[in-house]
Amino acid sequence: MARMWFLSGFCCLTVICLRAEEPATPPAKTIPVPSLIVAEPLQKHVAYLASEDLAGRGSPESRQLAAKYLVTEFKRLALEPLFETSYAQQVPGVKDEDGTTPIWGLNVGALLPGSDPQLKDEIIVLGVHYDHLGTRNGKIYPGADDNASSVAMMLEVARQLATGTVRPKRSIAFVGFDLEEHLLWGSRWFAAHPPWKLSQVKLFITSDMLGRSLGDLPLPVVFVMGSEYGTGLTPLLQELAPPKGLELARLGADLVGTRSDYGPFRDEKVPFLFFSTGEHPDYHTPKDTPDRLNYEQIASISNVILQVIRQSADSASPPEWIKQPAPDLEEARTIHRITDLLQTADQSGKKRLTQLQRFLVTQTHNKTAQILRNGELTKDERLWLIRSAQALLFTVF
Repeated sequence: MARMWFLSGFCCLTVICLRAEEPATPPAKTIPVPSLIVAEPLQKHVAYLASEDLAGRGSPESRQLAAKYLVTEFKRLALEPLFETSYAQQVPGVKDEDGTTPIWGLNVGALLPGSDPQLKDEIIVLGVHYDHLGTRNGKIYPGADDNASSVAMMLEVARQLATGTVRPKRSIAFVGFDLEEHLLWGSRWFAAHPPWKLSQVKLFITSDMLGRSLGDLPLPVVFVMGSEYGTGLTPLLQELAPPKGLELARLGADLVGTRSDYGPFRDEKVPFLFFSTGEHPDYHTPKDTPDRLNYEQIASISNVILQVIRQSADSASPPEWIKQPAPDLEEARTIHRITDLLQTADQSGKKRLTQLQRFLVTQTHNKTAQILRNGELTKDERLWLIRSAQALLFTVF
């Protein structure tokens, strides 16, 4: 995942318990998420993708090994090739001086055709990047969490959908993007050269880093961005009852900008959801290894994503693009909780804040408390929230 964001932490540390000053609880959850995906196969996928043999999935040779692994898994599930007769889409680079265009990478994709003759031409895309940083100065950057954890999720979601007794009504495409660590080049190429009209894509789902938490704090929370841009997505997330021990949190995508493969689809006004548990101390280091991941957590998140896909694929009306999303009070609630935890960490000595950091945290904490007491986040207050979040990004995290 391209370096991003203290806000991944904001999302991951969402509401566990709310202060008395905060307003009413969200609507009751009504859709239980079955625990169909389990930890063991996820761990096997990550173990291979983050192994020494793949050397961090940074060189063309190692990324080709990862791509071959995806193709093998797709074939085992009897999924159809996504690119006519091929599972691979070449991703070209910039023309050389002699006019030739080199091939920089490979996107890998497969299709599960929908069961409904009227809806099978509408597509839900589950796409995650499989590349990472490779080997630098003789040290391997395994990328177990970034982003082997999400590749494992995609493969097991594909397994559940492909082997289930009831096939989704809409078609499901599974895509492994290359070159995300290089300005999202793989997903940008895919969005510009899709195997069908992009208007057929009714929902794009991606994830990046699912196996840890911000600062390795004991907070089993996954945040979801993008629901504000698609009709019906926020209510769907609110209604989900995730597996025990997992919390969901929503946050607006514009608070963090373009930092993962949802960017090219958002720019084309395709409704999207982005799942992550956020940055941790081993992010983009040689210490991002398979033994440090929480596979039960990855399994829980995978089951949530599986349920979201099933609901979206079978719904009477797919999500439609929302041009101007309304402010969501949950954003203020989430950031208020984060500043509360930062103040507690500062007072306990676990995270010492400078005078400037302490001022920004206190100011943001007090302002979000006022917003929560009022029970409404106005457009002007949301602009302030974005600026405050960015200020914390560059000063605290």
